[in-house]
Amino acid sequence: MIKIVCDSISDLPEEILDKYNVDVVPLTVIFNNTEYLDGQNLTTKDFYKMLRESDSMPKTSQATYTQFKSIFEKYNCDTEIIYIAGSSTASGTYQSAMLAKNDGHDNVFIFDSQNLSIGSALFVIKACEMVEMGYSVEDILCNLEKYKNNVEVAFSVDTLEYLKMGGRISSTKAALGNLLSIKPILEVKDGLVSQKSQVRGKKQIYSTLAKTIVGRFGNDLKDKTIIIGCGDNQEDLEIMRNALEKESQVKNIYFVNIGCVICSHSGPGVMGISCM
Repeated sequence: MIKIVCDSISDLPEEILDKYNVDVVPLTVIFNNTEYLDGQNLTTKDFYKMLRESDSMPKTSQATYTQFKSIFEKYNCDTEIIYIAGSSTASGTYQSAMLAKNDGHDNVFIFDSQNLSIGSALFVIKACEMVEMGYSVEDILCNLEKYKNNVEVAFSVDTLEYLKMGGRISSTKAALGNLLSIKPILEVKDGLVSQKSQVRGKKQIYSTLAKTIVGRFGNDLKDKTIIIGCGDNQEDLEIMRNALEKESQVKNIYFVNIGCVICSHSGPGVMGISCM
């Protein structure tokens, strides 16, 4: 038996969590001096509301050795565990898992996705599909490694205020950007979020994100797995889907609410798309 485990850096569709019974190790969110376990005693809906009502930004803390030790000990040595980590460059969570694995868990195999959110989630989905098809652990890990060069992730945010509050851009740049309605187009590169380009006006976000995917993979996306994610701007999902379908032919699309880890930096009004 092969068991897939990930952490809450990955934003997985509910249907994948339910279908494959994926174990998710939560990171800690620290908001107004209170600690929450992402997805356990803090839902995304409550988190978005807290963000909207607060004038401060939360912080996140890596999952711990103890958390991973507890997960790994749930399964006997006949179960092979593949833990798919959110980027080790962005979080110490991967290192916590390595410490737990090296403490007597030879049945645990760790894969560093070097990706985040709906990007790292693609690796979890692919791993689950390969387990279902009967692949061995070695083949799954080998294929996941190949997929690293075949992933595109692009995000944007509806306001620069949260990036300003988090210290990621200056007050002057945020004020000017909001005045001119400038929206950054962000990507995941080398395991971290970086700015790819920028557009002017919210309407430009959707077509730009769609064209980013089409520019990478062409307009026939019917054999690709795609995730579209948002924060509390649920109404934008259909707009994003329509923009993508205008540019391409698609078949396998998942929709997710982007979780506490990413929204702790971006704010609740976020739109993203990923494709593998």
